[in-house]
Amino acid sequence: MNVQRLFYLTFLFFLFHPLPFHFLYAEPPKRIISLAPNLTEILFESGLGNRVIGVTTFCDYPEEAKKIAKIGGMSNPSLEAVVRLKPDIVVMTTDGNTKDFANRIQSLNIKTYVFKARRLSELPGAIRDMCSVLNCAPEGYSLAEKIENYINNASLEMRNKNKSSLQKNVLFIVWPEPLIVAGPGTAINEAINLLGSKNIAEKAKTAYPKYSVEEIIRQSPDVIIIGKGHENMKVVSTKLIMRLKNIPAVKNNKVFYISDSLYRLGPRVINGIEELKTCLQ
Repeated sequence: MNVQRLFYLTFLFFLFHPLPFHFLYAEPPKRIISLAPNLTEILFESGLGNRVIGVTTFCDYPEEAKKIAKIGGMSNPSLEAVVRLKPDIVVMTTDGNTKDFANRIQSLNIKTYVFKARRLSELPGAIRDMCSVLNCAPEGYSLAEKIENYINNASLEMRNKNKSSLQKNVLFIVWPEPLIVAGPGTAINEAINLLGSKNIAEKAKTAYPKYSVEEIIRQSPDVIIIGKGHENMKVVSTKLIMRLKNIPAVKNNKVFYISDSLYRLGPRVINGIEELKTCLQ
């Protein structure tokens, strides 16, 4: 099993594991380990990249992150590797890291910070909170303000437009076989709503539900969006799209392939929303 495939399994199965509280302390940490790709991106964007000494095997952005010592996966990092790096703090997230590993770290008196944002609206506040703990450079607070302003402006823009003429029924496919889509409680679902459209899977019981072809045909989305995967998504989704050839999205050539920016709740969500906006126009 390659690293990218393992990332998707981790992404889907460890999405909602709550983690314990974090420690606050006076001395700004100089040696930081990040246990999630979105946190690594936030740290670098916040001017803390030079303090990051360890990351997961999935932390591949920005380019500099690839050169940092790897401590394993998100759900199964190596405790020995973490201890060996002698961190001042380990930064974790409720979306992907396990409570058990957090407990093991804390039992060794290694300080942790738990990033708790799961929604777009929670992201700016969570970045500010992390910056206050880690003593970020001004870039961190600027990042939070940038994301907050973007979300507020996008929301205002939608309120000022005729929603009935803009709203489209959208399906966002995370993986085609087995068919997994983005549902409620995800940044993807929020972004679709923010742009004045409707996610046909928003009433599902889980964040990333398995879906059937029959259900897609029944709901007949106007637009289908397929996120970036560890394989060529145009190739692996060919059979699925063929089975959906009679629904509006396929008949009207409204099937789009976009990046993984919305999969990571961090600096690139703005890019992801802009990509989404282009698809919905």
